[in-house]
Amino acid sequence: MTSPKEAKSEIRSERLALRDGMLPEARIEASLMMLDHAGDAIPFEPGQVISGFWPIRSEADIRPLMARLKGRGARLCLPVVLDRETIVFRELVTGAPVVKTGFGTTGPGPEATVLDPDILLVPLSAFDARGNRIGYGAGHYDRAIARLRQKGLVPRLIGIAFDCQEVASVPAEPHDVALEAILTESGLKVFGAG
Repeated sequence: MTSPKEAKSEIRSERLALRDGMLPEARIEASLMMLDHAGDAIPFEPGQVISGFWPIRSEADIRPLMARLKGRGARLCLPVVLDRETIVFRELVTGAPVVKTGFGTTGPGPEATVLDPDILLVPLSAFDARGNRIGYGAGHYDRAIARLRQKGLVPRLIGIAFDCQEVASVPAEPHDVALEAILTESGLKVFGAG
């Protein structure tokens, strides 16, 4: 019998291969559709902190979406990998440089303010219709979310993926945190809402 960890690994490889197989033009078009679907639809109060991400590999490019959210009053931050266990969220401000921050990621440098996000736009490998997700396998977001919760914070999680990354069922484990919503090129779907 396959363990949840092994099943997740298989699903991760399969769905990332599908994402990698998308033509670059299709990824750009799908990313812009995400802006159309969610740029004005994600609810938040001005001044709230939203964590986005600079795309790596074949991820959706949500930088246009992040610019729209900033225009609506959000404070933006990006995840920065400190080590194999830890990510922090550094503030992204206009005009400040972004630098290579390890593991293929880009983000604000060490001089940037570390923030606690109210909303996390989370890249992922796969998701299902119940809001379960499979990350990239390192557990960075799971640990970051646990640290925020230890501070008494409950960040809202919005997964970012392409339609091809949806699967029938993700084998959820006790440490997994479900998404509030998923944003793909087909729209913003809030789980548990009709």
